[in-house]
Amino acid sequence: MSVRNSLLAILTLGPCYGSQLKAEFERRTGGSWSLNVGQVYTTLARLERDRLVERLEPDPHGRELFATTDAGRAAVLAWFRSPVSAGGAQRDELTMKVLVALTLPGADVPGILDAQREALVPTAPEPGVPFARLLALEAQDAHTAAQRAWLDAVDHRRGEAPEPYGLSPDLPKRGRPQRGA
Repeated sequence: MSVRNSLLAILTLGPCYGSQLKAEFERRTGGSWSLNVGQVYTTLARLERDRLVERLEPDPHGRELFATTDAGRAAVLAWFRSPVSAGGAQRDELTMKVLVALTLPGADVPGILDAQREALVPTAPEPGVPFARLLALEAQDAHTAAQRAWLDAVDHRRGEAPEPYGLSPDLPKRGRPQRGA
């Protein structure tokens, strides 16, 4: 869900084609996550199916462009306002959300941080809980404490962040070069 929402959030800046969106995502997440361009186009197809993006006329170079719809922009706002559920996702949605939000003009980063802090509640295991479950809850609490500490660090360092920015004028090449070209 986080890749989908991150791509949708980036599209709020303006129309993009798949390779451009891939490059923007990787740039905005500090290269922490790489995407396969096929994953980007599959995600765009699903977003189009769900009417969160629309396909535009190709640009002068024949690249298919996609843009957010009103419903897509509303979905981005809802994603930014909702806390990430705790758990061991392969990609950390909280980190991804904060990194992308820091780069977007108008994103309510303090609101995102506050909503997440409010959602970080330590567990209170019942007496007699099985040992394995107790350890799992302790692991969850350690993760919650680490997230809270990271949110505090982001809040403390927000003033150091570069100004939010638009789409890069450096457009990546798409696809493979033709043979003999």
